[in-house]
Amino acid sequence: MPAIRVRGLVKTYGSNRAVDGIDLEVQEGEVVAVLGPNGAGKTTTIEILEGFRNRDGGEVEVLGMDPAASAREIRDRIGIVLQESGIEDELTVTEAVAHQALPYERPRPIGEVVELVGLADKAGARIKTLSGGQRRRLDLALALVGDPSLLFLDEPTTGFDPAARRQSWSVIEGLAANGTTILLTTHYLEEAQELADRVVVITRGRVVAEGTPDSIGGRSDRPATIRFRVSDGDAARLGLEANDGLVMVETSSPTEELHRLTGRALEAGIELADLEVRRPTLEETYLRLVGGAE
Repeated sequence: MPAIRVRGLVKTYGSNRAVDGIDLEVQEGEVVAVLGPNGAGKTTTIEILEGFRNRDGGEVEVLGMDPAASAREIRDRIGIVLQESGIEDELTVTEAVAHQALPYERPRPIGEVVELVGLADKAGARIKTLSGGQRRRLDLALALVGDPSLLFLDEPTTGFDPAARRQSWSVIEGLAANGTTILLTTHYLEEAQELADRVVVITRGRVVAEGTPDSIGGRSDRPATIRFRVSDGDAARLGLEANDGLVMVETSSPTEELHRLTGRALEAGIELADLEVRRPTLEETYLRLVGGAE
């Protein structure tokens, strides 16, 4: 049984169809990243799955239950990192995590959770003294203290510096390795590339593409680009044109083409500076998908 199963999900606000027939499945132990521009319907969809918002149509199952009818039971088994948590500023980090643990029958040890998210040195600090990144770590701790089997992460590393973001990725990867199912929304395409088994792109309330980070939108099948720098004269000797010294060659057979180019360069004694072979990045593919849908 999938951890999440959605068929034909619809949510309207007046004449605005915010969610317009979304189908989605997340298997147990899978990490799925939901991408899309602001207003695409991501947050509305997640809130319906969490049981915080009612749907107007479609079928939804979360851990085998309908969140509209079993919200309390579902919340005992899920963890949620919201964009804004609204935690009482006067509490200490430990007090906040301990308070969050109260409804659960078998919460994780408080100290273990605080250490897991990198806040051990702030355990006794009041929340109002924490930086933005530290608050997001606390949000993650609050989501983990119930030892959830399904974790919803809504923009989990917003406000993090690069080092803190990498540390949080390690935590999330560790949870996934231990079997936690994770559904996350993010605007960081690198984050989706790093963490997700599968990516779902939503715009205007519809799924426009899904697949692995490397294959979505035909990314793995699109032509590769070989780039390098040489003088205009050397480019001409190779039978190519340079633009301000930059040569770009698109090819569907990068190994064969690279072998041919480097062979000719070696024969001519030409150094191909800054040589690289690349396919479209996830960000480029995402922008093409979203731009086309818009």
